[in-house]
Amino acid sequence: MELTLDTPTDAEALKARVRAQWDQAAEGWDRHEASIGRWLHDVTAAMIDLAGIASGASVLDLAAGNGAQSVDLARRVGVSGRVVATDLSPTAVEIASRRLGALAMDGASAMVADIEALPFESATFDAATCRLGLMFLPHPSIGLAEMRRVLRPGRRAVSVVFSRPERNPCVTTLMRVACTQVGVAPPDPARPGSLLSLGAPGVLARLYREAGFSGVHELVVSAPFRMPSARHYVDFVRDG
Repeated sequence: MELTLDTPTDAEALKARVRAQWDQAAEGWDRHEASIGRWLHDVTAAMIDLAGIASGASVLDLAAGNGAQSVDLARRVGVSGRVVATDLSPTAVEIASRRLGALAMDGASAMVADIEALPFESATFDAATCRLGLMFLPHPSIGLAEMRRVLRPGRRAVSVVFSRPERNPCVTTLMRVACTQVGVAPPDPARPGSLLSLGAPGVLARLYREAGFSGVHELVVSAPFRMPSARHYVDFVRDG
């Protein structure tokens, strides 16, 4: 079945599928955190710097997964700050809660929340971050509008998404080979909710502007994903 996302029911179906996928993948993803951390180290550092996060800030980390980058955010804001990590997957939130709890910081916590319907008052946070999460949303424009709503005036939101298909061979090559083996055409990389759905140049920046953000900047960062062998990568994909 192909979802067109023309109705709320379709959007909820996609969210349910994403939630189930990440509930299943969260533990495996967390087992590979050392490799993922190396892969996304520079990207995460750039995200935190661009968000203008300082000591004592209140930060909302969306689609936080296992919370590894939430820990980096918590260390940046310090004991006088606040970091709330959210994710659609209860399993991922449980892992993030354990990771943040190990910091022994009263202001660091994790909770289940839908980016498209955030359970926070308007103008609550000094910054909002989302590392590799927006592309999974049925309607990223709604998620961005929610991010803007919960930010205090003049504060920043920073999101990281995968770039163009040709710049992500670790995704496209695997998909092409798998589709060839089962005799089907590769799916449209721009379909809503897919890994590469926001990768075309200018797409995410346009959505930010349409959500009411100003001073929008798009930065392309190279983040090679290196594994010891193809077998290690296949094991990583299977485990996640």
